[in-house]
Amino acid sequence: MQPKYKVKIVFAVDVDLRQWLLNQTFLRRGHMESVKRRRLKATEVVEALPAPKLEAPAAYLDLAKKANDVFYDQIRLADQKAAYIFTLLLAVMITSVEGKEAFRMQYYLQDKPVDDPIAVAVSILLAIAAVVSLVSAIFVVLPRKLRTSSTSLFWGTWSAHRQKFQEALAARDPDFVLNEYLGNADNLATIARSKYRYVTIAFRGLVVTVLLWVLLLLIS
Repeated sequence: MQPKYKVKIVFAVDVDLRQWLLNQTFLRRGHMESVKRRRLKATEVVEALPAPKLEAPAAYLDLAKKANDVFYDQIRLADQKAAYIFTLLLAVMITSVEGKEAFRMQYYLQDKPVDDPIAVAVSILLAIAAVVSLVSAIFVVLPRKLRTSSTSLFWGTWSAHRQKFQEALAARDPDFVLNEYLGNADNLATIARSKYRYVTIAFRGLVVTVLLWVLLLLIS
């Protein structure tokens, strides 16, 4: 009878051990599902939060400043080139007899013989090229009114942008400075393109004027 009693005890212990393992498995599954639910809620909360407004990297701000400096230097260089072209043309027109005669109506009506049509044609072309070059040089230095929006970096519209500057300063807007640099660079680039378009025309007119002047010296 003693062996049968021992088998019953072992069987009961085995049943209790299996039940305990099943309970632990269910507990672990419940714990893991609870952790997953908490992580999912945390992810949803983070995604719902507005993204932090990061300040523009210093490298981009430095590039925008450099673009403003380069474009401003190019505009100033265009004005200098126009001044050189204007001065040289005036020197050629004033100091040379051929240059002055090309702008006299009497030169074409009375003084010049009719049997020298080449000199007359060259003089007319010289006068046209000189006028085109002088007018283009003047257009280079003329003030320009842009159709684009202005920025706080332009002195002419500072009074209109002073309030925006104060509001951006109070709000600690990190993008305000970069946007102002970019907007001003756009305006400077537009001005530089317009100026260099006339600089190109003025320079070509100067070259044609000098060549025609030399040709007029040779055939006169």
